[in-house]
Formats: sequence, structure tokens, C-alpha cells
Amino acid sequence: MAEDLETGMIRISDDVVATIAGLAALETPGIAAMSGGISEGLAKRLSGKNAQKGVTVEVGQLEAAIDLRVIVQYGIPIQEVCRQLQLSVREAVENMTGLNVVEVNVKVDGVLFREDSAEESAPNSARLIK
Repeated sequence: MAEDLETGMIRISDDVVATIAGLAALETPGIAAMSGGISEGLAKRLSGKNAQKGVTVEVGQLEAAIDLRVIVQYGIPIQEVCRQLQLSVREAVENMTGLNVVEVNVKVDGVLFREDSAEESAPNSARLIK
């Protein structure tokens, strides 16, 4: 985004929009992690520094399009989680940048579920289904 003002120009980089979208995605209930694709294996929750993993953006002068790759938690309706994800990301980006988000595309790369602690030796073990 670039905006000419009497005092100068404001530009918001693609990386800033990607970071905002990534953090909003991780805060959405039902999203286990962001996915960087098959080559990165099991994705982990990210800090703000790495929140661009699994996020691709196209930013124009006044609009943005966002693509997300996510891993959802097992047992939660995927369609509902993804709809909430789209709303959360759209709201966060629009509120923080003033850009109009024209689309938020979501690709579910996997499902993460916790094993019963009786079956696993580690109490917080998890398995990823792709």
C-alpha cells in the first residue's frame, strides 16, 4: 500500500501484511499451526518473527489478496475453522493497514491430533495426518 499525503508517502510492505495475517491465523481457534509445505514437515506454532510461514500476499495500492496454508486441530469442523480464519485475517489486516482485503484463500495441509496419553509415553505427543 502506498498513499500520498501532504506530508509524504506511506507504504506498507508485503512482509508487514504477511506478518499480520500469520499472527491473526495463529490466534484463530482450531488452527494448530501454519504450514510451509510438505518439505518443512510438521509445522510448529510461531513467534511474530516467523509468522510469515505459510502466508503469501499480493499487495496493491489499496487492496490485498492473502493465501494461507494451515494445519487444523482434529475434531473441529474444518469448514467452520476456515471460515473463522478468513474473517479473523481479513479483519486484522484491514484494521491495521487500511487495505481492502479482496480475498483470503485457505489451503488445509493437514490435521493435527493428540494421542491418548495412555497409548503414548509422552503426554503431549501429537501426530500429523496429511
